[in-house]
Amino acid sequence: MSLINASHDSLPYIDRPLTPTTTSRANALIAAELKLGGEDTTSPHPSLPSLPEPSFSPFIQTELERISNSLPFTGGIDASRYEPQSLPSSSSPSLEEAYKQSLQTSYTTTTHLQNRLTNLTLLSNFGQNAWLISNSQAEGILSSLERELVSLKEETELLNRDRKRKQVEVQPELEMLERKWQEGVGKVLEIEVASEMVFRETLGRRRGGDV
Repeated sequence: MSLINASHDSLPYIDRPLTPTTTSRANALIAAELKLGGEDTTSPHPSLPSLPEPSFSPFIQTELERISNSLPFTGGIDASRYEPQSLPSSSSPSLEEAYKQSLQTSYTTTTHLQNRLTNLTLLSNFGQNAWLISNSQAEGILSSLERELVSLKEETELLNRDRKRKQVEVQPELEMLERKWQEGVGKVLEIEVASEMVFRETLGRRRGGDV
């Protein structure tokens, strides 16, 4: 489901469509304005706030530099301590210290395996139910959002229908007013033409001595 819904129903319903000539003239004016600015399509608007400078910890900065340089990862947790340990050889110079180190490593391995067994047991007993509950909660949130989206779409459709109805209702009046305006402009032009003709006729008679 798309989260972006573009609607142009708010545009007028009764306006006449633009002619190709008008559209090309409008596009030419827009292109001219963009050329005058020069940076309108590349630089941010002056009213936008400036972006904050990023601030990373030294560890994150080091990792970013490593990734940018395509270097392999080094360090991290030493996993060898969790591997099975072999008994020290009798030829070791410090046999007691070697046994002590091997015993500590064995304790660490045993603790790790016990914790892992505990986690796997908990996951086996409760993981499925927790997963199902999480899915149920996610489905509930999704259903709520879908109901809200349907409600908003219905409100939008009602608003657009009401807007269209009002515009269609006033369309005859607008057309009548436009015709009257055109007739008024035409009468004004006719009067101006007639006045010009009378003026020229009067001027001609004066020049001819008739007046």
